[in-house]
Amino acid sequence: MNTRFPSRVTTVVAVGVAVTMILSGCASWFLPPTSADKSSVPTGEDVAANLVPFYGQTLQWKSCHTAMQCTTAKAPLDWANPTGATIELALIRQTAKSGHPMGSLLVNPGGPGGSGYDFIKDSINYATDATLQSNYDIVGFDPRGVNHSTPVTCYKSPAELDSYIYDITPGVTGSDQWIAAAAASNKKFGQRCLELSGPLLGFVDTPSAARDLDMMRAVLGDKKLNYLGYSYGTLLGAVYADLFPGKTGRLVLDGAVDPAADDFEGTATQAIGFESALKAFLTDCATAKDCPFTSSTADSLTQIRALLDSLDASPIANSDGRKLGSSSMFTAIILPLYTKDNWQYLRQLFTTVFAGQASYAFQLADSYNGRKADGTYSDNQTEAFISINCLDAHGDGNVAQMRDEAAQLKQLAPVFGPQMSYGGTGCPNWPVPAKRDRVAIVAPGSADILVVGTTNDPATPYKWAQAVAASLQHGHLITYHGEGHTAYNKSNSCVNDAVDNFFVKGTVPGADPLC
Repeated sequence: MNTRFPSRVTTVVAVGVAVTMILSGCASWFLPPTSADKSSVPTGEDVAANLVPFYGQTLQWKSCHTAMQCTTAKAPLDWANPTGATIELALIRQTAKSGHPMGSLLVNPGGPGGSGYDFIKDSINYATDATLQSNYDIVGFDPRGVNHSTPVTCYKSPAELDSYIYDITPGVTGSDQWIAAAAASNKKFGQRCLELSGPLLGFVDTPSAARDLDMMRAVLGDKKLNYLGYSYGTLLGAVYADLFPGKTGRLVLDGAVDPAADDFEGTATQAIGFESALKAFLTDCATAKDCPFTSSTADSLTQIRALLDSLDASPIANSDGRKLGSSSMFTAIILPLYTKDNWQYLRQLFTTVFAGQASYAFQLADSYNGRKADGTYSDNQTEAFISINCLDAHGDGNVAQMRDEAAQLKQLAPVFGPQMSYGGTGCPNWPVPAKRDRVAIVAPGSADILVVGTTNDPATPYKWAQAVAASLQHGHLITYHGEGHTAYNKSNSCVNDAVDNFFVKGTVPGADPLC
């Protein structure tokens, strides 16, 4: 999360599924199992002649990472021009433990920019439970532009990305000087991405990734798509259902992103959501012996806002030369807010920063940003996140409008609203045009789709799940009353049973079970 690119917060949500782990009856349309063959036989469905090389390719799986299988698929850079340049898509799977898979279950952890490949490789038991692992080949994949697939690249030296993420923007936030500096930095970053990524930068949009998803479905041998998407992964799944309603099998969207939310609505909803989670943390903190707050929740919120303001005025120097300003501190705060299990780290964070120490805050911020102890980065999530978001919607960068919205955000969320303002300094300067309209998705003719929403999810607020379930023609809401970002396999048996019974038996709840 970057002070000069606060729009990154708008969809930071999906990265949270993967990042929080750092801290803490067969339907007739399924093909017979092929996982034991170590090759996947494509469905052979009729497609346009220029798509046959992609939909007709045979995946050759090789053993990898002890008990997994890995492969690479080929996709056109531009689905509108499939005879042109191509890209590679990395896939990984764990075959069904029963030995009799119902089919493939593709999983996306969100982001945008989260690595589904690493999600399954490193954390399959977090992504799916034993029931799904018994019945399905669990497949992780990196979308176009992400990590192990053909990636977008925006720097040659990690120091370049360090500077972009962690440097403190000069001037008072929202001033002419600050806005000009932020816009210039974002423009420079975008041009660097275009220079190093080339034409790929214009084709990492969500609709193109959804078309990749359909191709992967076919070459895996599944006539219908079975899909579990978390956070941003819900948007990818919804866009898929919109483009290919007749190919939907069993889709579950957990921690839904509202496709129709504009930049301000999305930012405001998230700011309120994170602030609600912060209040819940402070209430819980009062019961802990190591809580650094001794006043009421209201007074503690004022204290946190004052801390953020003080970091802008007088950043705390870290041993490696970086300075802790409010932007990096905000990143450090929201990371543990994704799940109640990590609130202990939040107590430690405030304790150390109140004592004038920056190192622990940078540990959390670095975890969020994928920065390793040696100063290199474990993946390209920052570049992919921004590149995909800016292709999904640009905004116009109107300064007067940004200032008006900043005032509204401060009223709606006094602590976090100021940190999440001025996102319009980012994508309007992006060097390639946006491709997706922000409209509600109905997906007429699709199969039933489950939408899971958590009532106090800080990153994908519950109202988004309600909106997505209501707009989908065959959407069904599963409500989890609780804290944290996403609910399946990390909340209670009510949610897990609803999802498992849907994937395995096709059971659709008659009404929201209100878990």
